[in-house]
Amino acid sequence: MNAMNRSSIGAPVVAGVLLIFVLSGCATYQTPGAGVSVGDLSQATPEIAEVMRREPAAELPVYIATARIQAPGYAAGNTACHGQGKFCVVAARDIESDDVYERLKSLPGISEAGPISRILVPESLRGIEDLRLVAANLKADMVLIYSVDTRFLVDGRSLGPLSVVSLGMIPNKKAHVTTTASAVLVDVRSGFVYGVAESTASNDQRTTIWSTHQAIERARKETEKESFIGLVGEVERLWQGILESKGFAWSGDPS
Repeated sequence: MNAMNRSSIGAPVVAGVLLIFVLSGCATYQTPGAGVSVGDLSQATPEIAEVMRREPAAELPVYIATARIQAPGYAAGNTACHGQGKFCVVAARDIESDDVYERLKSLPGISEAGPISRILVPESLRGIEDLRLVAANLKADMVLIYSVDTRFLVDGRSLGPLSVVSLGMIPNKKAHVTTTASAVLVDVRSGFVYGVAESTASNDQRTTIWSTHQAIERARKETEKESFIGLVGEVERLWQGILESKGFAWSGDPS
């Protein structure tokens, strides 16, 4: 190996070491873990023919249980995630408010709506069937499974999940926070997928504002709450379509 090749290899190593020293000498912020593609979870493992035979089994009015899931090891602020496996369940209402469930319960054909308690979440989560079982214990007819995926970009460069941000050391650059909230509505008894919904929100700032952990957390929560509120609106539209397909008249306003 010639001197030029040794130099080209050594530069990234030196840069990495210097970055460790810099980060160790100042406060940092770690971006949250990734969301979960709820659409992927809705794909059944058996043969396609069996999936095609699935039919909705719920009868109106229905009780809808809700569950927020994230990638294994998810952490954001003081939010804890329960269970291990393909995903974990966030039981704390980090971005949800009580009026969200009131909106769902006010929809025609829905008698009750509420989150799954963490004490019912099994330690090992292998797939969507585990959440259906938890919902069945609650005598729920459907389970609304949702996830949020938040990405941080600085000057167009994605920091990625679980990235470490050095507070007070970022130049005055354009910062962009984007959150996509997605959901799937599943029949507890049969596993039939009624449909999916998705909403995206973003927040543009200057990185000089990110001088404290609380400042970045505030930007994250504001964006996630906005995307979740948008998701609820999309779920209302999804529910409107379900009612119409069953011959029920829609009397609400999904806007």
